[in-house]
Amino acid sequence: MRISTITNWAYGVTLLLTGLSGAAFITSVRAADQERLAVQEHLTLDDFGEELSIAAEKRSDEARLYAMRGAARHLAAFRAEERDVRAREKIIDRIHALDLAPAERAALKEVERNLDELDTLERTAIASAQAGDATAAQAVLFGPDHERAQTGVLEPVNRFRALAATRTETALREARERSDWYGRIARGMLAITALLFLAVLYFVLRRRVAMPLMRMTGILARLARQDYSVEVPQDRRRDEIGDMTNAIHVFRDNGLERDRLEAERAADQRAKDTILQMMHRLQATETQDELAEVVACFAPQTFPHLAGHLYVQNHTRTALTLASSWLDPAVSVHSFPPTECWGLRRGRPHVSNHEHVDIPCPHVDESAVAALCVPLTAQGDTIGLLYFEERDGIAGIGGASRLYLELMAENIGLALANLRLREQLTNLAIRDALTGLLNRRSLDGTLNRRRQEGDSSPLAGLMIDIDHFKRFNDEFGHEAGDVVMQQVAAIMLDAVGDTGQVHRFGGEEFTVLMPGADETAAREMGERIRARTAATPLAYRGRVLGHISVSIGVAASPQDGPVANLVARADAALLEAKTRGRNLVIAASGVDSLKSAAA
Repeated sequence: MRISTITNWAYGVTLLLTGLSGAAFITSVRAADQERLAVQEHLTLDDFGEELSIAAEKRSDEARLYAMRGAARHLAAFRAEERDVRAREKIIDRIHALDLAPAERAALKEVERNLDELDTLERTAIASAQAGDATAAQAVLFGPDHERAQTGVLEPVNRFRALAATRTETALREARERSDWYGRIARGMLAITALLFLAVLYFVLRRRVAMPLMRMTGILARLARQDYSVEVPQDRRRDEIGDMTNAIHVFRDNGLERDRLEAERAADQRAKDTILQMMHRLQATETQDELAEVVACFAPQTFPHLAGHLYVQNHTRTALTLASSWLDPAVSVHSFPPTECWGLRRGRPHVSNHEHVDIPCPHVDESAVAALCVPLTAQGDTIGLLYFEERDGIAGIGGASRLYLELMAENIGLALANLRLREQLTNLAIRDALTGLLNRRSLDGTLNRRRQEGDSSPLAGLMIDIDHFKRFNDEFGHEAGDVVMQQVAAIMLDAVGDTGQVHRFGGEEFTVLMPGADETAAREMGERIRARTAATPLAYRGRVLGHISVSIGVAASPQDGPVANLVARADAALLEAKTRGRNLVIAASGVDSLKSAAA
């Protein structure tokens, strides 16, 4: 028998017993209501009798005081009491309509007669007092007739109160007994209902519920701890326990699905947070190498199942060069032309070798794992490429990861474009447009920083001037003069290398700063520049410009003086070289010694 059948029978019997006990309770409540009404009637009649007695006495007292003193206020009080007594007489009429005992009704009749007699006497006395015969009024109010009439009011009122109290107490006792009797019946019915319920409950819980649940206690405990890996046994019973087992199966499956969704949501949030952190770092990068390092740091954190490369397009747009890598991609090409990537050709992300539904990029091996090429663009200009490939057999190219990959590529492209723009603006500010050398502003900034920082490390300076430069402009034109300056600048850059910085000072004059060098090293560098310049023939548009020469002045700090006048001392040495016939290297210390000897 199914649990529902058992419980339905038990429910029917329980419902019947509950109905009987409810009827008993209702009857008990009605008896209690009758008891309450009896108490209320008793109190009402008792209070009415007491108020009637007091009102009659107060009315008589006010009449006597008026007859004795003649004060108008006593007359007004008498009239007020008279109206109250009349109102109470109307209440007596309504009380007659109640279910009174004959003795009570007779007492009320007597009260009415005596009130009328007392009223007649007091009205007569008041009339005499108003006419000025106070003696006659007092004789009436203090006479035996008035005393008899007043006593005739009070005595039946007290008798009526006693009779009403006796009747209502009897009714109250009977109502209480009926209420108690029906209450005991109702409680007995409830006790029987409770016993029946407990018996059925014991059978159902013990035989059909408790024992199966005891077998599943461990399973439920693990499910309560959200351990959805527990195996729930199949229960073939066609009853509620079987239904509950099926429900537990559904609950476990839903829990597994919820855990999967929560894991995806947590991974999604981690990816967002990591991309946001990467964006903040990208905004703070100063160089392309720093940007590549940031990408290599955060890309594997965001997508641990994807290896990849960051490629940057060169300024001539002829090739993409590897900038950084992460997680050891299987495909590793250091450089390739933009035409070998379908993503760069189309200007959109391109998937290669993913279920072989699209043509692979030439720079990706056809037998390699699935790969994604995401172009890095900024303001419609392609500046690089993000390359991703799946690793360890874990798919991650499609779905939500694809959106974050494109978001990452967008931010990297903007950051890379900002770096290039910053580099261009910096070059415009500190480099000479004709020669590409650092300009006079950069030179002044370097020297000012050393003075402000109190840098006392060795520093050598060379002032270089192209000899007879005006001749090139006059004979071959200013464009030929520009070629001369560009060639000399290239010679100086090649000669100095990483040992110093080459600046265009102005016109055909150049300045070289060599940190950590003394005057001897600077003089050697000057001789190297002078020799290479003299040995280099120049031609412009098929015309031979001939050989060029340079004059060089050398100074050092703090060996020969402070940094503040380093350029001035080197310029004085340059002037001395030009005075001695040009194509010479003169040190500032030699000029100073000659001046001392001349002095």
